[in-house]
Amino acid sequence: MSQPLGLDEVAHAIYRFALNQPGCRLEDLLRHYDAPDESVRKSVDRLLELALLRPVSGTLVPTRPPLALRTLLQRQQSELLRQQQEFSQIKDAVDRLAEEYEYAQAPGARAGWERLETPAAIHARMERLAGKTRIECLSLLPADTNTAEALHARRPLDQHMIERGVSVWSVHLESVYNDRTTLAYARWLAQIGGGVGTVPTLPLWLRIYDRTTALLSIDPEDPAAGAVEVTGAGFLTGLVALFERLWAVTTPLDAGECPDTDEPTPIERELLRLMGQGLTDEAVCKKLGVGLRTVRRMIAELMDRLGARSRFEAGANAVDRGWLRPCPCSGDRPLREKDEKAPPVGSARTTALDGVLV
Repeated sequence: MSQPLGLDEVAHAIYRFALNQPGCRLEDLLRHYDAPDESVRKSVDRLLELALLRPVSGTLVPTRPPLALRTLLQRQQSELLRQQQEFSQIKDAVDRLAEEYEYAQAPGARAGWERLETPAAIHARMERLAGKTRIECLSLLPADTNTAEALHARRPLDQHMIERGVSVWSVHLESVYNDRTTLAYARWLAQIGGGVGTVPTLPLWLRIYDRTTALLSIDPEDPAAGAVEVTGAGFLTGLVALFERLWAVTTPLDAGECPDTDEPTPIERELLRLMGQGLTDEAVCKKLGVGLRTVRRMIAELMDRLGARSRFEAGANAVDRGWLRPCPCSGDRPLREKDEKAPPVGSARTTALDGVLV
């Protein structure tokens, strides 16, 4: 039991003897124990070193162990703290070397980009970047990227950043109010100090860390396609500008809307703009993150407020009222590859609103 203190059986026996016979002398111990004198002297020296025995007028007096060993315990504690600090420093050095190795081996790393093709790889990179972030994290979060699994994985990362004093800013779709899970997450983030706002549509999923590294979706139309990590001032300047432009027009979470005005809400303006681009109702649903019935109900309400009997007339009236303004770049816009032909006038993909924007 006393071995951790460096006491063998002889030393322990000597201490017990001294307890029973306070004021014993070294000569008494040498006569009492059938052991080599050198072994007895060595054990006595160890007990004196630990202050379990103290010399008093040529005798050996036992000391209360907690008092005698306090210095030893303090010394051991200091040594443990030193070893922990040394371990932490070694670990940091290993992590830095490993990071340099991964960066050197990663495809496209030298070109300022790296493709991440699986959810596990994306989360691992988010975890690493969040751990290194010191100033801010900026996010654009379309509806199709806010699965329950993704929110569960992102929660500790956002929380740890905020606890470290990192500013966390997130932009959601206004349709977030239709998704209880995502809305609860957004409100939680706002409560612990994050900045949360909403806009009618978002172009892609994006996370920017300290304005030096960004993760963004490879294909905004297909979240399963993976993400790409980009670095470099050229890339980041444009991505940060995109975020700042969107943040400037966000509506604070749970700010509510003013029902006393006939002006369109931000999401209604965006709906008119998307219709003007010739998108189908289904495509508009995906952009806004709402259901098909909701989109058609909103279109019907807009037409009623505009006093229009057709979508073509609704577009014209919206421009007349100043809800939309003509876009100078609308002249000869090429069709997207997915478009087989231009939509007919008056159809669900009407061009009546073609060439207008908010």
